[in-house]
Amino acid sequence: MTRLPRQLSLLRNAALPDGSTVDVRIEGDTVAAVLPAGTAPAAPGSETLDLAGHVLLTAPAEPHAHLDKALSWDAIRPPMGDLELAIASWRVYAATMTVDDIADRARRQLLAMLAQGTTAVRTHVDVLLGGDATRGAEALVRVRDELRDLIDVEIVALASQDSPDSDVEAVLDLGVDLIGGAPHLSRDPQGDLHRLLDLAERRGVGVDLHTDESLDGAVTLDAFARRVVDWTTTVSAGHCSRLGSMPVEQRDEVIAAVRAADIGIIANPITNLYLQGWDRPVSTPRGLTALRPLLDAGVRLAAGADNVRDPFNPLGRSDALETAMLLVTAGHLTIDEAYAAVSDSARSVMGLPQAGAVVGARAEFLAIRASSLADVVASASPDRFAVHAGRLVAASRVTREVADPAPTAAEHALTLTETR
Repeated sequence: MTRLPRQLSLLRNAALPDGSTVDVRIEGDTVAAVLPAGTAPAAPGSETLDLAGHVLLTAPAEPHAHLDKALSWDAIRPPMGDLELAIASWRVYAATMTVDDIADRARRQLLAMLAQGTTAVRTHVDVLLGGDATRGAEALVRVRDELRDLIDVEIVALASQDSPDSDVEAVLDLGVDLIGGAPHLSRDPQGDLHRLLDLAERRGVGVDLHTDESLDGAVTLDAFARRVVDWTTTVSAGHCSRLGSMPVEQRDEVIAAVRAADIGIIANPITNLYLQGWDRPVSTPRGLTALRPLLDAGVRLAAGADNVRDPFNPLGRSDALETAMLLVTAGHLTIDEAYAAVSDSARSVMGLPQAGAVVGARAEFLAIRASSLADVVASASPDRFAVHAGRLVAASRVTREVADPAPTAAEHALTLTETR
């Protein structure tokens, strides 16, 4: 049985997506060399992981999670429907939650994601309404600290229009990293947008907003982009479904503003496919953001799973390859583009250092049994290794047995002849 976590110094015989096979030498948490397979000398006593039969990839990074909500579906049993129904059922349940309950579900969800190979997560946490507004933040800060040697976690304060500034600041004081919210859902979308941006400027922190998550509702992304065009802090926008449904000329103007401000856009295909379009039974829209126009314009595009088994999405496997698959099938991205959106591009949008099989990059890897990147995304093999900061932090191996098929009539006749 593999001892975990385990510091590694050498990855041998790893296939890269370009078809080459390499050895990767690691020093601490950094890639020190990438050499042709079989040429890297093993230092005495070094820890080596043989990856023959595996494709080596930059580890997935999850740029948009809700760990405080994760795994609550069975307890809530909400009505299936649109975003407003999901919000209403969640708020009723949220009033009953304790810090320990939130921490337990968040911990289980993070470890499930780590087992699938994700080594960095950005999670939103509700600034809860009423008393004890900081319960969610307290829970996620606790779990982040518990698991800091296994997985990187960033936390975003998700403020509603009814969250007073004092509550948002109290959450930041606990160690939450960024300010978030959903201004497009507010009674005054523009006013709430600028309130949150004012607060971020006052505190000197980055912003990651839920933005225009609807097919025909308010548009705030253009004003968001104009406001942050000179900011140096991390700035990103999640969902942006409205970009996928607005007229082309308007869409392209908004995208140009996004590019000028260098806002990272985070698509959330699983949840948006689930939540959007319930009122349109014919030619139901996909509900995704404008993926191809954003990429063609040079916008940094990431993608996340968003919700997992909660009122906003009853399903989810905690696997970035599920997100990548939907980017291909529903979003019409190439396989390479789809995997980049859940790994290298996600890290860029999250403000994390470069990772993967590049000298000087951070040693964050997913090694998965497959023959190619297409095979990785198509089969999503459970046989995986996850490497975080140069350490093996998760290993999964599956044993599979399948019954032999019954012999054909010709084979049966041949067997009878041979035994006579």
